[in-house]
Order: sequence, then structure tokens, then C-alpha cells
Amino acid sequence: MFRALRHPNYRRWAVADLVSVTGAWMQNLALNWFVLVKTGSPGLLGLSLLFQLLPGVLLGSVAGSVADRWPTKRVLLVTQSLHGVLALVLAGVAWVDGPLSAVYALALAGGVVTVFDGPALGRFGSQLVPREDLSNALGLGSILSSGGRILGMGLAGALVAVTGVPLLFVINAVSFGAVLLAIGKVRPEGMFHLATSTAERTGIKAGVRYVLGHRPLVLMFLLGFVLSCLGRNYQVTMAAMSEGPLAAGPEGYGMLSVIFSAGTVLGGFVAAACKNLTLRLVLWSALGTSVLQFFSGATPTLWSFATLLVPIAIGAVVLDTATSTRIQLDTDEDMRGRVLAAKGIVTAASGAIGGPLLGWLSEFAGPGPALEIAGAATVVATAVAWLLFARSPQRRAMPAEQRWARLAGVHPTPPQPVHPPLPGRATARPGRGPRWTRPGQRITGGRRAARARAHQPT
Repeated sequence: MFRALRHPNYRRWAVADLVSVTGAWMQNLALNWFVLVKTGSPGLLGLSLLFQLLPGVLLGSVAGSVADRWPTKRVLLVTQSLHGVLALVLAGVAWVDGPLSAVYALALAGGVVTVFDGPALGRFGSQLVPREDLSNALGLGSILSSGGRILGMGLAGALVAVTGVPLLFVINAVSFGAVLLAIGKVRPEGMFHLATSTAERTGIKAGVRYVLGHRPLVLMFLLGFVLSCLGRNYQVTMAAMSEGPLAAGPEGYGMLSVIFSAGTVLGGFVAAACKNLTLRLVLWSALGTSVLQFFSGATPTLWSFATLLVPIAIGAVVLDTATSTRIQLDTDEDMRGRVLAAKGIVTAASGAIGGPLLGWLSEFAGPGPALEIAGAATVVATAVAWLLFARSPQRRAMPAEQRWARLAGVHPTPPQPVHPPLPGRATARPGRGPRWTRPGQRITGGRRAARARAHQPT
């Protein structure tokens, strides 16, 4: 279950990741509380969340190209340092009770940094373990993320009333120091380097063409968008159910949040225990969580709703981990940053759309019917995706043992461009002179080029 921890570089990174996630959740709670107390408006609080998500939709493709082109350690040193600086500036704004516009500007700046941080983190993390241990590393990462969330929110809830908001921002700024230290301690000889793109496969356009031309990947993203929109915004539906049919109040909402978080930790252990996170597991997890969501809308009591939340949380983490594993292992290594960026765009867009949509459904149809409608929609979406996967000619051509294990056939290294020989010339490459830079281009050196230069007017 813990085989990824055999690698020293991953052990260093895991400790720093737990510290950083804990600090991040402390800042999230502090920021939300600061805006809510300052404005008294949940709508204005939602606007700050929109500023954090919007850059992910607009700049994700650029961030993915940067992650594939630049050394990931260099990118992370910049982004993690900027995160720390922004946290310190937020502490200063909160200390002087600065204007709301400054908070929004910092939220937008933090969103921009997070966009470039995400693909680089994903690519860097996959270099800390070999391919066969990547799924285990992602499962352990889910455990650390869920544990850091519980620890961070618990510490923040205990400290905010005693110390105030600014100290929580300072603690988060200090937590990025642990990440910078871990990056500096990573040993290059223990890293598993990924392939880099050829000249024809670099840039945003090449990444867009690759993603859109990879039909199983597009189908996976479309399914993930529907599931995230209608099945992952339990912070909205738990609050609506607690306030509405369950009549549990804020205490019940707090209890449900803790139970859901505990379920995500269990989900991380389940994902880490799975040796292979296959496409079949993705589809079964999506179907199972969707069916449970449908029935959760009809639960009459707080405890029956809480009982269903546990397997839903477990299934959601297994689904997320399996999806991340497949889109990384079943795509070309030199495109990994751009593929992760595309996943980030889908996640940001689904969060920006799904939260208001479920809130509107809960307000006009009721929280219970909203969960039932969303659950039915995600069941249908999963069934349609399963059918399209099954009818894919590419999938039918795969070996039987891989048909529902992989997302698609994958090249372990990116395919190199093939240069067709020029008519009337030998197919052997010349022993001297620069190489061709693209198919069909003439050699830039040799006697032919010398004769052409001799006939040029002086």
C-alpha cells in the first residue's frame, strides 16, 4: 500500500506536501471568514472564489505548455515563492482591514499562480516515482490532501477566534518554505525523467491538437465535467440539506463536513491499496457514486444521509485518483503538462458552473430533488460514456487484457517525426553538416549551399 514511500525523493515531498496542504486550508478558511465578516454577503464571498477559479479556465493551456517546456523544479521554485509572498501580503491587508478590492486582486493573482503551479506539480510528482508506482503515489497524495484538509480546517477553526485572521495567512506563507526546502533536497539521480517534446510538438497549438485528437481522453474529460458539475459540489448540497429537509442547522452541517472528510481519507487508502487503477474502475466508481447520490436525496434523517456520505466520499476519491492515473499513464510523456492543464481547465469550469447550478436547483426544486436530479443525470452520463468507450474501434482493436484497463494505447516515449527521403537521393544521412529540422527541408550545409552562396551578388 505504501510502495511509493520506498523512494527517498517522494518521502521528502510527501512531508512537505502535508505541511503545505494544511497551511493552504488554513488560509482558505481564513480568507472565506474574512470576506464574509467584512461584507456579510455570501454572494460576495462566492465572487472571491470565482476570481480564484477564472484564471484556470483562461490560462490553463499556457500553463501546460510552460510545464512541458521548462524544468519543473525551476517553475515550482517560482510559483511556490510567489504563493508565500501573496500569503504575506494577504496577512498585511487583513491586519490593516484593507479594502475588499485588494482581497479580490490578491485572490485573482493567487489564481494565476495556481494555474502555472498545477501542471508543474503534476509533472514533477510523476518524476519522483517510476511508472508502476505512480498510481500508488497518487493514492497516497489523496490521503495527504484529505488529512491536510482536516488538520488545516481544525487548526484554523481553533485559532481564528483566538489569534484572528492575519496569523493564519502568515502560517500558510511559512508552510511554503517547507515545499521550497523539499524541492532543494530532491536528488537528481533519484528522479525518473520524462520525455521532452520535439520541435513539432511544443507549444499550445500542438497540445490542443493532441488533446482534441485523443478521443478517449476527450470522452474522459467530458464525463469528468458532468460528474464534477453535478456530483462533486457536496459543500453546497450538504449545507442545503442541513438547512432544509434534515433540519440539522450549522452543527449538523459541521458534522457532515467532518464525516465527508473522513470518507475522503478512507478513499485515499482504498486507492493506494489498488495495484492497478483501471478504466473499468473509473466507470464503476462513477456509476456507484452517482447511484448513491440519487438515493441520498430521499434520505429522511441526518444519520441516514451521513451514512451514504461515507461511500460517496470513498468513491469520489477513488474515481479522481483513477482518472488522474489513466490520463497520465495513457498519454505521451512529453504532453503530460498540457494534458494535466486540460484537466485543470475542466475542473475549474465545472466548479464555476456546478456550484451555482446546484444552488439554483436546491433553491427552486428543493435540496432533496436537486440531489436526485443531479444523480440521475450523472448515471445517464456514465452509461453513455461506457457505451461510447465500448463501441470505439480503437478499443476493440486493443488486446483483451488491456481493453478496459487502459484509456487507450500509449507510446512509452513520444513518437519521433519521420523524415521522408528526397527524390533521387540516397536514404542514408550525410556524415557531416547540420541535421534536418523538419520533414522535407533541405540540408543547410554542403557543396550545394556553397555554390548557391558563390552565385549571390556582392
